[in-house]
Amino acid sequence: MTKVMAVNAGSSSLKFQLLNMPAEEVITSGVIERIGLDEGIFTIKYNGEKKTKKCPIADHTIAVDMLLKALVEEKIVDKLDEIDAVGHRIVHGGEYFNDSVVADEDVVNKVEELSDLAPLHNPANLIGYRAFKKALPNVQHVFAFDTAFHQTMDNERFLYALPYEYYTDLKVRKYGAHGTSHKYVSGQAIEMLGNPSDSKVIVCHLGNGASISAVRDGKCIDTSMGFTPLAGVMMGTRSGDVDPSVMPYLCEKLQKTPNEVLDIYNKKSGMLGVSGISSDSRDIEDAFNNGDERAILTSNLYARIVSKYIGQYYVELGGCDAIVFTAGVGENAAYLRKLIVEDIAEAFNVTLDDKLNDTRSSKNRIISTDDSKIKVMIIPTNEEVMIARDTVRLLNL
Repeated sequence: MTKVMAVNAGSSSLKFQLLNMPAEEVITSGVIERIGLDEGIFTIKYNGEKKTKKCPIADHTIAVDMLLKALVEEKIVDKLDEIDAVGHRIVHGGEYFNDSVVADEDVVNKVEELSDLAPLHNPANLIGYRAFKKALPNVQHVFAFDTAFHQTMDNERFLYALPYEYYTDLKVRKYGAHGTSHKYVSGQAIEMLGNPSDSKVIVCHLGNGASISAVRDGKCIDTSMGFTPLAGVMMGTRSGDVDPSVMPYLCEKLQKTPNEVLDIYNKKSGMLGVSGISSDSRDIEDAFNNGDERAILTSNLYARIVSKYIGQYYVELGGCDAIVFTAGVGENAAYLRKLIVEDIAEAFNVTLDDKLNDTRSSKNRIISTDDSKIKVMIIPTNEEVMIARDTVRLLNL
């Protein structure tokens, strides 16, 4: 068995899973939060137990040291050299990377170069990489890019109708996000369809951030997020698509700078902005069930926007074998799944089985009726497994 650490480093956090590969067995998992703040939180799960420790965690190097020390102290591993490789989530790979890649100096330089396109994420991802590289100097590392899966889009789908030199000189184009999740989930869906030679899958990754992709024969042909993760469908606090002319209008009317309005688009819009209640779909659902008008409007608007993308991608794919819901909202918000499918039911002859839709489970499953022309599935996403798979594949472990 090969032990692979899958890492997702944020600006003030570090999520991790240690997996036995190729069995894809999770040995331990957890998260280190509030890095750099007065009181950090270290949570680790192992053998059905969860342990939490609160203490100052000055930086990612200290966070990694805490994690590796805990692995030995808790006897999760006898010694650190049992870890065979580390796979890292990297948000932006630009046009350089259409697959995960073994990390080296050239790759690191390219990721740093792309920091302008993901200023909150790429630098933090590299901090996590460097911390693990320092702590485990003899271990090889792999970078898995959120954008890589979407690099199979053709230029008719990734270009904006702007002066062409903005693309050639400034790299302004659609990149997409959540690619590791879309790749994993679409692969699982194709297996559930019986691994046909031709497949057409629409993946709805609906979490606090949300994106939809059209996947033909395992390759992404289009996706809803754009130059940044702000574009596309309505999300927890993000607006999704908005007429660009709204920006200067709001700047003038509210006497705000473009960056201040952009902050509203990112942090005060979406479910939160429309409902005035919360960015959490569970809170919206409670209010929806209690007849709150704004919660009903929010839910119907969310469903309508998602269903529009499903309709668009149905046309782009020339049909559809499966619509898949994944991520926090997609996996758990049965009422939103129902609203979305109701919006497309008549056009595409797709029907939910209400009992299956309302049943909670952590397993991959079909929730449409037997006579539905399109299978509707719930597939829990697992980005860490995808990172570990790519790490094993690229390093021939």
